[in-house]
Amino acid sequence: MTLILASSSPRRRELLAQASLDFSTLSVDIDEAVLANEAPTDYIQRMVATKAQAAVEALNSLCNLDNKDEVIIITADTIGVLSDGKTVLVKPADFHDARAMWQKMSDNTHQVWTAVTVTKAFCDLKNNTSSWQIHDQNRLIECTDVTFVPLTDAMMQRYWDSGEPQDKAGGYGIQGLAAAWVEKINGSYTNVVGLPLAQTLSLLKPFLNKAD
Repeated sequence: MTLILASSSPRRRELLAQASLDFSTLSVDIDEAVLANEAPTDYIQRMVATKAQAAVEALNSLCNLDNKDEVIIITADTIGVLSDGKTVLVKPADFHDARAMWQKMSDNTHQVWTAVTVTKAFCDLKNNTSSWQIHDQNRLIECTDVTFVPLTDAMMQRYWDSGEPQDKAGGYGIQGLAAAWVEKINGSYTNVVGLPLAQTLSLLKPFLNKAD
């Protein structure tokens, strides 16, 4: 059985590789717009479900009458949420945008939420046509509290100039230079990186056992 990580995130690839898993990757492109009045946790759970469906549909081009294999697909979505519990931390558009976020995170605690879905799919053969179909799914959602030290304007400017924040939700990566900003965390460290590894492996285990 083939294991697929449906993500282009290098951090998620690195985390799964650390678990010595044999997997391939697949990038999926979906609409990630937040719906009106959508709660952060509802948003990320919708995102991983949509990514899972998109990954299954992307596999259809690989499904044929000679292919009867099953696949296991991992999808994940991670967001940061300010202490108000409503404001989602997104990738900064520029330094002004990043600075506005960091000022709210400075000397304060925000949350990092990750939703993970593990999907089992199989190649369904009917009427001389074939397509991948979802057979089973397991889901989880993980939250970690992250507390920042007080941030000065100089600290924020230096970090922005490093080039590290530009492609990261919340404008920081805990595994990089921003580690110096983190006073403490409560919960999974790997969740803040982008994938709660221990929890994901636990979610994955029943599927891998069935494959043996």
